[in-house]
Amino acid sequence: MCEQCTRRQFFEMGAAGGLLLAGATWSHAWASEAPRVRPRDKARICVVFTGNPQPDDRNWGADQGQIAAVRQRLAEAEQALGNVELLIGESRSAEETAALLEQAGPDAPVLAINVENFAMVRVITPVLDAGRPLAVFSLPASGHDWMYAPRWRRAGHRVALLASNNLDELERALRVLRVVPMMRQTRILLFPPAQGTQQACSPDLVKERLGADVVAVDEALFDALITEADETAVQAEIAAWTNGAKEIIEPTAEDIAKAARVSVALQELVAQEQADALAIGTCMGWLPRGFPCLGFARLRDMGIPAACEGDMDSLLTMLLFQHMVDLPGFQGNATFDTSRNALWTAHCTAPLKMDGVNGAEAPYLLRGHSEVGGSGCVPEVQYRVGETITRAKLVNLENLLASTGKIIEVPERAVHGCRTQIVTEVRDAATMAANWSSAIPSEDAMTLLHRVVFYGDHMQSARHLADLMDMTIVEEG
Repeated sequence: MCEQCTRRQFFEMGAAGGLLLAGATWSHAWASEAPRVRPRDKARICVVFTGNPQPDDRNWGADQGQIAAVRQRLAEAEQALGNVELLIGESRSAEETAALLEQAGPDAPVLAINVENFAMVRVITPVLDAGRPLAVFSLPASGHDWMYAPRWRRAGHRVALLASNNLDELERALRVLRVVPMMRQTRILLFPPAQGTQQACSPDLVKERLGADVVAVDEALFDALITEADETAVQAEIAAWTNGAKEIIEPTAEDIAKAARVSVALQELVAQEQADALAIGTCMGWLPRGFPCLGFARLRDMGIPAACEGDMDSLLTMLLFQHMVDLPGFQGNATFDTSRNALWTAHCTAPLKMDGVNGAEAPYLLRGHSEVGGSGCVPEVQYRVGETITRAKLVNLENLLASTGKIIEVPERAVHGCRTQIVTEVRDAATMAANWSSAIPSEDAMTLLHRVVFYGDHMQSARHLADLMDMTIVEEG
């Protein structure tokens, strides 16, 4: 923790404990000095139908009716997602593909639709040569080209294969493809110090590998936002949290008011800086001014990932999944009960809207922070028992740890550990515990401990994401 560090002290910090700020280019990346270059654009995706439609009663290929159904489903997905723009064309040669790519722009990933047998292998070279992320969608019997997609991937190209008769897979393809251009438009605010793997803590490597900008926030700037927080907004935040709570246990009115003020200030900071995500490395040092845990929960409910303890690996995980499936993540500590084949996840901040921005809020209690004598104000969120979850963490900017489970228990009132808790049944808790964090090259406790939980089974989407972003999936458990 570094409550009173100056900018120079931040610059000079070393890599101990998972910290990597020495040598980072913060001199040109402070929030007040690094405004967003341009507004967010829709993620443009180039859709290429490869080859000529085939007769509906013979041959290997897709017929006119199938192509029309694919086009209709793409149009529905484009409208439903809202933040993608499709440039759709047909190609029968490498030259026609190159023309479509030029029209789509240099940052557009590609969705290629198998239409005619062996047409894709003839027309796809410009996509591969350009190194663009490529998703291949292949209906059954639409051609043999599907079998080359894994070979292209093994050759080092960023290629994902979706071979299915389910047209909903087209929306999955668009969701995963849009992550790449959306990350290039992502702006991350960081209150140093950063924690996590060395790669994730380097703003230059994050920019190079994922495309996102990481800018640091001066504590003095945020102190001013807390002091100047709009009183009407603070009172509304107090009312929202207190009126929505099932019960208020430890927090006093002052605790709630201070936490609500920090929440309002965080929202103002994100709006002022046009940020897409936030990580705070000094959150435990904020406690005298007000606990940030309500603010973290509120931001995640708004679709703005927020990571405590400066965990950049967890923050980047939340960002990837937010862009991909429009869901917030519950970042938490892990602990096992192998006698029940169970893995617990617990933390003192958690989103209420695990179903997304437009979803309902989960029930919650207002509690004191469990690790500082029960003082302050944090949410204890009671998530749905029986819900399938995905647990994930991107480490080193290249390995995506992932597993699934099912929530089997949520306490009525947490005792040991952090306040929000879920107990999940997993495939093999003993093996999972024995191999825990073996893929993480760090001895930092929080880096080893944290995982991010999302509602739903997203393993297949995670595999496609890894293929398209040149990552390696590591299935835990």
